[in-house]
Amino acid sequence: MELVFLAILVLMMMFTLGVGFPVAFALPGSAIVTIGLAAGSGWLFMGDASAFFLSGSAVEWLSAGVTNFRGIYWEADRDTLIAIPLFIFMGIMLQRSKIAEELLVTMAKLFGRLPGGLGISVVVVGALLAATTGVVGATVVAMGLISLPAMMRNNYSQPLATGTILASGTLGQIIPPSIVLIILADQLSSATDLAGQLRLAEYREATGQFAMPSELAVVPTSAGDMFMGALFPGLVLVGMYILFILIYALLRPQSAPSVQVAGARDLSFWREVLFATVPPLLLIFLVLGSIILGVATVTQAGAVGAAGATVMAGYKLHSGPRRFWPAVLALASLVVIWQLHANFNLNIRQLDRSGDHLAVYIAMAGVVVLLFALGWSAARTLRIDDTLRAVMLETAKTSALVFIILLGAAMLISAFRAFGGEHLVKDYLTGLPGGFWGQFIIVMIVIFLLGFFLDFIEIAIVVVPIVAPILLMNPEANVSAVWLGVMIGLNIQTSFLTPPFGFALFYLRGVADRAVKTVNMYKGVIPFILMQLGALVIVGYFPQLVNYLPARVSLLSENAPPPRNPRLQYCVEEVLAESIPAQQATVRRMIGDLRAVDTGFLPSERAQALAAALDGYESSFSLLAVFGETQQDIADATPAYRPLHRQVREVRRERERLERLIDGLERQLRSYRGDTAEAVAGTERINTRIAQLRAEIEVTSARIPDGWDAMQDTFQALNRAEQDARRDFRNASEQSYTVLRDMVAEIGAAEEFAALVPEIEALVADVGQADPGTLADAVQQIERQAAGLAGSAVLGGALRSLREGLSGRRASPARAAEAAEELVEIARQEAAWRAAAQGTLSARLQALEAETRYTLGLREQDRLERATALQVAGCLASHRDVSLSF
Repeated sequence: MELVFLAILVLMMMFTLGVGFPVAFALPGSAIVTIGLAAGSGWLFMGDASAFFLSGSAVEWLSAGVTNFRGIYWEADRDTLIAIPLFIFMGIMLQRSKIAEELLVTMAKLFGRLPGGLGISVVVVGALLAATTGVVGATVVAMGLISLPAMMRNNYSQPLATGTILASGTLGQIIPPSIVLIILADQLSSATDLAGQLRLAEYREATGQFAMPSELAVVPTSAGDMFMGALFPGLVLVGMYILFILIYALLRPQSAPSVQVAGARDLSFWREVLFATVPPLLLIFLVLGSIILGVATVTQAGAVGAAGATVMAGYKLHSGPRRFWPAVLALASLVVIWQLHANFNLNIRQLDRSGDHLAVYIAMAGVVVLLFALGWSAARTLRIDDTLRAVMLETAKTSALVFIILLGAAMLISAFRAFGGEHLVKDYLTGLPGGFWGQFIIVMIVIFLLGFFLDFIEIAIVVVPIVAPILLMNPEANVSAVWLGVMIGLNIQTSFLTPPFGFALFYLRGVADRAVKTVNMYKGVIPFILMQLGALVIVGYFPQLVNYLPARVSLLSENAPPPRNPRLQYCVEEVLAESIPAQQATVRRMIGDLRAVDTGFLPSERAQALAAALDGYESSFSLLAVFGETQQDIADATPAYRPLHRQVREVRRERERLERLIDGLERQLRSYRGDTAEAVAGTERINTRIAQLRAEIEVTSARIPDGWDAMQDTFQALNRAEQDARRDFRNASEQSYTVLRDMVAEIGAAEEFAALVPEIEALVADVGQADPGTLADAVQQIERQAAGLAGSAVLGGALRSLREGLSGRRASPARAAEAAEELVEIARQEAAWRAAAQGTLSARLQALEAETRYTLGLREQDRLERATALQVAGCLASHRDVSLSF
């Protein structure tokens, strides 16, 4: 019966959306009505209102959507969706400032002389507007009013002209900042959590281990990652559009002729070009650049964009004197603050330590000027045609619409899960041939077809939460969430162009001349839809286009993960496997030079530690070779093991599906009460079905190949051998590097130790003469000085012994005298061996430490160096099959 109510839910949603019922009410309304029908039917026919739910009661499922919505979006650290109204405000404000009109006119003059130049100018303007406003409707309308008449006057083909305008107007859905990318990031964040739980459950069933290694976890995403991941695919799409128009114009010059633009390309022309393009490009840099450079989060970048759009509108709407003053003041203050930040410490909490008082005061003055310029611009936009009020009202309406749709979608998804829809979709997708790619292609086809009838928001918030966890949990493809999000975003983009409900078609039809036929619009979008699907194939085949930039920015940012991060281990080892053997001869030579140095002056424990470290370094190369051999053993065994492993995983999934069916029947069995004929017949029917399913489980389990357990044990033994070899190599190299690094730091503190000796000698001379309490305070002060020095543990212990002998419960003159004598001896020894090591030993230790810092000692660093980080980012950009660990 759950399937019946699931069908009712889906059909009711499709019907209400099809007849034009508002989405914000169609989604929750379908959920509430269907849950009510299921509860009423269960109470009426089974005597239990929860009989037809997968689990729980009607009240629990009705409230689950709202509870989930509150739990996700009302957390202080879950602020992704706050960026939506900020970017909406930015887009609408720029739209009202007539930026599209100015760009279209200027770009037409710039590119008009090229074959298909007007079409190319439309694509360029569409890309610029996508990176600033991102408002599809406003962009299509503006280009339809300005560019379409010009293209028609110059004998452009109607399909080419309309198709170019429509496709360029939708670039705002994939080129960041994009509202759809923010929504997708939010939906994928929840989907990643669920996919992680599914993958963990599969790992536990396959291995019997409770905890799964972190490197096998699903890679999450964020709105910032989505913005960076979508940048290159968006530019690929722009390049494809321009290339198509150029080739079309060369093959059919009469359908896309070049235009002779009046006027010379003199200084005035280039001033006009700069004035039209530099402000939006600067705003794009402030918004996207702040995200890519790691300066700001997406929400903070949205605030920057909203403020920048207000300043830009302030001078574009104003035509009187002092037109550019607010913009100049804002730009000058930003430059001043940026320079101060680059050269001084502006952290107020550290002001006493940094002493940069003047720089902080100037920066505060710069902030005041910036706020004044922003307020001046806002006042202008409010005074001129009441623009600010209209923009804020439109922002509030659009944002409220988005959020109420999100709430409705949360309730719909909750109802979908109540009737087992999630398990049904999972069983269907995982049962498809072709593994992940079979599942993925079906999902992409479904999303593409839904785009003919549904809006992008509806697809993003209804389809993605259902299918994304299933695709993300697959360890064979092991795709990243950002790649999946960008692929879905590229696919959703076609929904604006596909008839009969392509909104971009409606926008252009509303402003185009009657001479422009609707059928030509439909013809015009076909090649661009094909190019969008082509871009989908390109990005699918080259995931590096999406994954590289987020990985690069993450590894080069101030908050970059350390080399020990589990997610980086595979790629770090790949880089080390290439770099370490290349330096083997150099490192061995340096080790030989160090062994030739007389280290008799070193304390015995340090001399032993240094010798062990050098031995460890020398053994690291052979241990790395052993590690490589174990990896090769696994690679050799994989071709024979993988098909059997895949077959066993399919058996597990089928067995899990059958067991879920049995659980559902057993729940239904418990709902039968009494000894009525109906109850007895129902019980017998269900028991018969359960027996059949158990028999199917036995048949399914028999499909496990003979000898599977032995082969699995053999392969797991190879994995354990690899893990042991990895551990041996890491222990040898990292422990040895730690000893070298610490000894370099200890020798580097020679002057500080030498400076402490006279202080300690003077202090010890007063023992037995001066007040013990005063001496204890002096000892504690020297302790604080010594605590900051490398290798001061022995000296610190001697100082502590003297202080305890001077004061406290165990104080005594005899103990203090003994501790004082020992302290002087230790201080002189510590300073003496450090001074003796300042020559040849120190130089050679420093050289070896520097040579191996980012190879043998890489995992001991706080962050990756730039060259290594770029190599690791390139490795992370590719998807890696980890299914053999399951």
